[in-house]
Amino acid sequence: MTKYLFLSLTLFFSLLIQGQNLDLGYYLPQDISYDPEIPTPEEVVGHQVGAWHITHDRLSRYMEVLAERSPRMSIEKRGTTYEGRPLWLLTVTSPENHNRIEQIKSDRQRLINQNNKVLETDQLPVVLYQGFSIHGNEPSGSNAALLYAYYLAAAQGPAIEKALKESVILLDPSFNPDGLQRFSTWANMHKSNNINPDPNDREYTEVWPGGRTNHYWFDLNRDWMPSQLPESQARIKTFHQWYPNILTDHHEMGTNSTFFFQPGIPTRTHPLTPKLNQELTRAVGRYHAGALDKIGSLYYSEEDYDDFYYGKGSTFPDIHGGIGILFEQASSRGHAQESDNGILTFPFTIRNQFTAALSTLEAGIALKKDLINYQSEFYRQMRKNKGSDEVFLVQDTHDTGKLQAFLALMDRQHIQAYRLKAPVRINGQSYLPKSTIAIPKDQTQSTLIEAMFERRTQFQDSLFYDISAWSLPLAFNLEHSSAKLKELELGEKLNPEALKTGTNVLNKSYAYILEWEDYYSPKALNYLLENNIRVKVAMRPFALGKQNFDYGSLMIPAHNQEKSPDEIYNLMATLNKEYKIHGLSTGATQGMNLGSSDFRTIEPKKIALLVGPGINPYDAGEIWHLLDTRYDITLTKLDVSDLDRKNLSRYTTIIMPATWGRGPDGGATKALKNWVEQGGHLIGFRSAAYWIDNNELLDLTLMKSEKTGQEASFEQQERYRGAQMIGGAIFQAKTDRSHPVNFGYKKNTVPLFRNTTIFLEPDTNASNNPIVYQKDPLLPGYISKENLKTLSGSSAFKTGRNARGRVSYFTDNTNFRAFWYGTNKLMMNAIFFGDQM
Repeated sequence: MTKYLFLSLTLFFSLLIQGQNLDLGYYLPQDISYDPEIPTPEEVVGHQVGAWHITHDRLSRYMEVLAERSPRMSIEKRGTTYEGRPLWLLTVTSPENHNRIEQIKSDRQRLINQNNKVLETDQLPVVLYQGFSIHGNEPSGSNAALLYAYYLAAAQGPAIEKALKESVILLDPSFNPDGLQRFSTWANMHKSNNINPDPNDREYTEVWPGGRTNHYWFDLNRDWMPSQLPESQARIKTFHQWYPNILTDHHEMGTNSTFFFQPGIPTRTHPLTPKLNQELTRAVGRYHAGALDKIGSLYYSEEDYDDFYYGKGSTFPDIHGGIGILFEQASSRGHAQESDNGILTFPFTIRNQFTAALSTLEAGIALKKDLINYQSEFYRQMRKNKGSDEVFLVQDTHDTGKLQAFLALMDRQHIQAYRLKAPVRINGQSYLPKSTIAIPKDQTQSTLIEAMFERRTQFQDSLFYDISAWSLPLAFNLEHSSAKLKELELGEKLNPEALKTGTNVLNKSYAYILEWEDYYSPKALNYLLENNIRVKVAMRPFALGKQNFDYGSLMIPAHNQEKSPDEIYNLMATLNKEYKIHGLSTGATQGMNLGSSDFRTIEPKKIALLVGPGINPYDAGEIWHLLDTRYDITLTKLDVSDLDRKNLSRYTTIIMPATWGRGPDGGATKALKNWVEQGGHLIGFRSAAYWIDNNELLDLTLMKSEKTGQEASFEQQERYRGAQMIGGAIFQAKTDRSHPVNFGYKKNTVPLFRNTTIFLEPDTNASNNPIVYQKDPLLPGYISKENLKTLSGSSAFKTGRNARGRVSYFTDNTNFRAFWYGTNKLMMNAIFFGDQM
């Protein structure tokens, strides 16, 4: 009997998950008709939705066909990914609304600006921005987008006609095309005729780095506010054109879960988010609950996730008078998988996501008046209550490149910035017109500005789903302050190009000096080295007349090079178009002469990056992106799984990002140790400390915080452990500017981003501690008292010889999420000046 029951159940589940009998009736509402002139997904992509994982090229083709066939839809290519895939946006509304779409856009802009009182908000359509699968290996969203697009184009009857008349739907079928393509290829290449839900099957375990991320392995759902990546920049442009009333973000979570929709945990909502936002989110949630009840799907809300960091898709709208909603569907991670709730099939996950898309539309129409009035009131109250006479000032007198990047971010987020008309002194700091960006708070994005500049250290909750601090002036390491408008006078409005400084008049010279302070100076140095130019770095400050040159200044002799003085001049003249190059007519400089032994030759670098199993792909991707896209440096990616079969002698420098687990295995470890002993320079970050220390490459003394809370109850233990994590906060460190790792920094402090509990004991020799956390180092963010005590006075960097080679180690990520411009140069200094340490 047991055997018979087992065979019957196996046959049932086999038929269930094959998808052989799948049709649109499984997904679509059956109480309405559909226009036969609109092609179904299967007629275009070649398979029923859910039978295979949709590839981005087929998804694109279906959206293009719908836009061609349906008067309800238009399609816009807003750019491309790093891999060249289109970033599509479908605008869906009634034909009548399409005819006046520019007027609707204009009304949206007026709604959030001061003259919104002249609008009759009852006549405005609600705007829904519905986006899918920002994590490529959470594919049920983009597969549901096929169904949702078909429904919007083909559904017939009074209900859909009314919905389209009263709404504009911005449909983004794939937030992450490169990741979706990567994962769909993996899932489809492992699909069997007899689908096997065994979670041990290879289909359900992607190879490194997986499909979650974009081309450079970034989590795109952390980039809404920083907007450093092309996918983010396209959608941010759309966002500011429309300011949607609801933005939805369709995700997946663990296989044994059910279905989540926001609100998240109430105590983890950012204080700048109005309470009415959460009330409206809860009201929208009732429509999701009702829709999921009808199809019998389990769900929950307000027990997980949060609304704190404004860089996420479900939180970014909250600071713009909109409602951001996160959906999390239990993931089949393939075509079907065993779970605590039974066999979880891919079609089932798609149906839940599609149902949530429909319930969002239903809620948007039903709550249209409340949503539009809320957004209008949000901006009205913002102007009424905020300190409209406050002006934020940021400055860097030496680094135009970094300042331009900051201004570009402001520009993308529609934040207006100005020059100063005259110098001003605030809190003991002089701010100069040529090097200062002034950002008045009295503008449309006032609340966003406040969020970008805030330095919060008090929190209602001690648990965070993501980071607890992101202050942008600190991330860019800019001098900053705030002033009252009456204390200064604003000049012209700025754009990123306006900050470009004029170049020096450069004549043929005895030698040339390139100052190291500019953010992009590593790119210039690499250019020179690739052109076989001998470059020397100044280990001490020096001067010629009134011109002072700091630690790390680069000196390029005009003579005794492989190239002639004329060729050297032409190269330097080319660089002078982007950088400030100084031509010196003599070597008789003050402080030290140009022929001093304290000008050290910089050897060309061949750089490799460890990737693959055991390496954190986010950290690795940030390094790859930085070197490849900003500094134009060729980088070799070495997979740790076969490192012992590679000729490592080709490389002068190998970078080990944060590790997952124990790091590289025995063969890779032996290869790396031999390479270091033969003269290589290994640079490690964060959790790589354990591997470095355990393998005796560098003596690291790691400290632990005192444990408290042993008497906490079983229920409280999880919260206690969570509160001991440093999810992401900013801390002040003291620096020794004479040490090569700090070359290019003009101050003796630097703000560091930290999201680990790795604490490094300082060396007994003070000169070996070039970066040390100061006493009471917390700037903004959350850290437990125990961890703060341990962090205070600990070291952030250590370097030392190992046989003929060198190992350097950073406790923290200097390249966090591509927007932590302020510490990128620490890693570049370790790369180029490691020989001088």
